[in-house]
Amino acid sequence: MRHYYASVMLHGGVSVKELAEYLGHHDPAFTLRVYSHLVPASHERARQVFDAHLFRPRAVAGGTVTERGQL
Repeated sequence: MRHYYASVMLHGGVSVKELAEYLGHHDPAFTLRVYSHLVPASHERARQVFDAHLFRPRAVAGGTVTERGQL
């Protein structure tokens, strides 16, 4: 059940540091060693996170909205 809990939390985006605390581990490195195979690895996901931050709409003077990164 503990392994399932860890997998659900990691899949949901909970950080290893937070998960270590929830599991009662004193060292997040231990948690990472035990559960690292459960951490989703995705270059596409990483790109989407970065793009969402960099190119999210923002308000500008005059009430119009522009995309970040555009001239």
